[in-house]
Amino acid sequence: MTALKIAVVAGEPSGDMLGADLVRALAVETGSQPDLVGVGGERLIAEGLTSLFDYSELSIIGISAVIGKLPKLIRRIGQTADAIIAAKPDCLLIIDSPDFSHRVARKVRKALPDLKIVNYVCPTVWAWKPERAPSMRAYVDHVLSIFPFEAEIVRELGGPPLTYVGHRLTSDPGLIAARQAQLARRQSETTDSPPMCLILPGSRRSEIARLGDVFGAAAKRLSRLNPDMTFVLVAGDQVERDIRDKVLDWDVDCRVVTGDVAKWEAFARADVAIAASGTVLLELALAGVPHMSSYKLDPIARLVMSMITAWTGALPNMIAGHVVVSEYYDKHVQHERLAREADQLARQTLHRAAMLADFDLVWARMQTPEPASVRAARTLLSVIGR
Repeated sequence: MTALKIAVVAGEPSGDMLGADLVRALAVETGSQPDLVGVGGERLIAEGLTSLFDYSELSIIGISAVIGKLPKLIRRIGQTADAIIAAKPDCLLIIDSPDFSHRVARKVRKALPDLKIVNYVCPTVWAWKPERAPSMRAYVDHVLSIFPFEAEIVRELGGPPLTYVGHRLTSDPGLIAARQAQLARRQSETTDSPPMCLILPGSRRSEIARLGDVFGAAAKRLSRLNPDMTFVLVAGDQVERDIRDKVLDWDVDCRVVTGDVAKWEAFARADVAIAASGTVLLELALAGVPHMSSYKLDPIARLVMSMITAWTGALPNMIAGHVVVSEYYDKHVQHERLAREADQLARQTLHRAAMLADFDLVWARMQTPEPASVRAARTLLSVIGR
């Protein structure tokens, strides 16, 4: 079998990771390393991609950020589409970052109408702008979904064919080790001492700026409700300095850790977490750490809240089909509420027991017969007839 030529567009670290996993799985399935063209980060570059530009330019979130970077986005869209069209690949793989990748896909489809286009990570049509689902049929041949609830929703909305391939977190060695440690703690009659609360204020500077002070106040209040409580804050490399500066102003001792090893060790040991809304909620649920979700919207995003169609913003809730994790937004993000719920979840309460049982349900619903990358690779090969 000749080597595949895959065009790939990944604009976020998570997408870069998914793409690299998929490329490695394709190499195993086909017996040769795919030739790559497009945009990606260090993991895809390690798999042989020469990125057209630094993909961090595409790491944007929120309507305000998209508007601010629109001129550069438009230029990069044209550059990327032109390079892919010239390369004439066997397949175009777009991964997340829909504000960019889907615009590239539409341009490529016009120039290469027979090229198969696969979308890895379904746009959140279940959260807002559901009309995107049927419109995708014009330029997406197949969707590789990472959440089990999306298949039914996209089918009902009239979207393109979709396969739930699984989520890489369910086979992540660090998460699995943390989950096993948490299960062992649950089954043991003894409890660790002292108790630990994880603080997770987000992975972007804007999130930390909006949530840092209230999380610090919640930690201080929780330390009074439970004087034995210790605090660990997990910081991403890009925001470590911002977080350390913020923690210096807190009236409670909080240890800051960075890196995947320290992160999963903290997840393995934590009794409760106070977290910003995002993928970290799913990480906590799969690991088995009780938590609540908080988020403060930027001013423009607040204006379009009426367009949100999802009944929840927490992935554990979507997967379970009912409220598992409490959510606090904007004015409801109050330190007293966060501290009191964290105190209840850290103790052996019915609230904690019910949440842990629901986390087991979430874990079960996300299982697939094979790792996500393998299932994704086999589905892609089927779509392109290889």
